This record gives sequence, structure tokens and C-alpha cells, in this order.
Amino acid sequence: MKILVVGAGATGGYFGALLARAGRDVTFLVRPARAAALRERGLRVVGRDEEWVLTPRLVTADALDTPYDLVLLSVKSTGLDRAIEDIAPAVGPDTAVVPLLNGLAHVEALSARFGTSAVLGGVAKVVTTLDENGDIRRLAPLAHLTLGEQDGTRSARVAGFRAVLEEAGIASPEPEHVITAMWHKWVFITTFGAVTSLMRGTVGDVHDTPGGPSLAPALLDEASAVAAAAGHPVPQAERATTLAVVAAAGSPMVPSLYRDLTAGRPTEVEHLFGDLTTRARALGVATPLLDLATLHLRVHQRRVTAEAGGGA
Repeated sequence: MKILVVGAGATGGYFGALLARAGRDVTFLVRPARAAALRERGLRVVGRDEEWVLTPRLVTADALDTPYDLVLLSVKSTGLDRAIEDIAPAVGPDTAVVPLLNGLAHVEALSARFGTSAVLGGVAKVVTTLDENGDIRRLAPLAHLTLGEQDGTRSARVAGFRAVLEEAGIASPEPEHVITAMWHKWVFITTFGAVTSLMRGTVGDVHDTPGGPSLAPALLDEASAVAAAAGHPVPQAERATTLAVVAAAGSPMVPSLYRDLTAGRPTEVEHLFGDLTTRARALGVATPLLDLATLHLRVHQRRVTAEAGGGA
């Protein structure tokens, strides 16, 4: 099985590294600058009392000329359009594309380009980050990759992919319906992102401030209402799990969106928040707090875009 991992960042790089370490035929599609750094230093996974390094097989978009069996697409939504064009030579009639982005708009975009049957749903759960050296730093033991056919049917190819992941040490639970699992992850990530970005603080900073404990449940209620109206209600047990993360006293937790925001980098505001609130309007669901978070992030995005372009 030939596997192409698009991106060698914190998520795709980690899953790809585990697959390569397990002996799988893995190639990483990366930009030239990342390729140069990986050739010099190797693909390193550090943290949690471990450190290991691989010499990864790399390819850049201009040299990609053969189909793969499985494409793991792990890029920011801001780079999705370019990534779709980059991977086109790798997508043959029997290729499966598994995107690891949050939200749902990317599935629709990929399906429009390559066909619905070529694109699987996917949910990644991993706690990693790229450190100042460009190494993948593992912050927690979680490493789950859920995937499935968009229509919810069981298929031999998904079973085969799940077996490959499990053999590499990547938990791959079989969802009742992968699109529902994607909706639930979307609810989690927007609640988490809104709590921290609106208040410009960690989960603990917000929760431990007078009035703070009520924010996360209110945001979760709004996001859950959108999911329910779309036909994917969030079970009470999953709501409790989410609140345990996003409404915890003393917690230093922040999502990657918050780190991008505070560092003055672009965020995935439209993919995560703009799309969700647009769907909320179409479904007749009121989301005043999520609308506020969307506006807050859009103001930031407008400023970052203007500065990058030299505008006012």
C-alpha cells in the first residue's frame, strides 16, 4: 500500500511518522523549505520521555507524478485549494483521500474535485505541536484517526486502512457514521476555540474568573444546536467530555487556533466559524455567541491580511 501524507506538520507528520516507523510505504508531500529542513534534521518526534527520528521519503508538488492508494491530507484550510491541485496527480481511480481537517467544507470541496467515492470522512484526535526546531512534540498519548465512507456504509477498503493504522499504533475506532463524528469534532473545536479566543486566555483563565464558568456551556449549547438541526445531535456523554476539556479549573489548555491568534498569524475562521454560522442561519438556529467569536476572528484576519499585503 502506497501512502502519501500531505504535510509533515504536527498532525499529518505524526501519523505519517508512525506509519513509516511501522514499515509502511510512506511519502510526505511538502513544500521545498520544509523538505530542506527534513533532509537536514530528519523527521523527529519528541516529548513524553521519548525521542526518535526518521529519514522520511519526500516529494514536492512539481515531482508528484504517480497515483497512491491512500492520501492523508493534513493542511490548514487556508492552504486547501492549493493542496487540492497539488495532489491531483496522486489521485487515481482507486485512490482514497482522507482529509484530517476540522469542519466539513473541505469534504465538499474535495468531493467536487475528485468525486464523492474517492473521499472518505476523517477525524483526527492527537495532541501534538511543532516546536521551534520544527520537530513534532507529543504532548499527550492520544492518537486516534477515525475514518469511514461518507454515506456511512461499511467497506472493505476502510477496514483495510483501519487495520494498517492499528498496526502502526494509531487507534482507529469504527464510527456509527463518520460524518456525525466530524460534526461532533466540529462542535468541540469551535467551542474550545471560541472560549479561548473571545476571552484571550486559557481554559483555566476563563473558568477561574467570575462569570467565566457559564461561557463554555453556553457556547457548547449553540454549537450543539446547529449539529442537532443538521441531523447530528451530540450525545450527553460527549457533551460532558467536551466540557471536561473546555470548562476546567486551572487548565492551561488552548487550541491551535488560539496560538495562531495570539501570534498574529492567520486563523481558520471561515472554515471553522464562518461555515458553521452560515449553516446555522440556513437551519434557523440562533448563535449569538458564535457570531461574536466569528466577528472577533474576522477582524483579526482582516488585520493580518492587510499587514501581509502592506495595506492599511
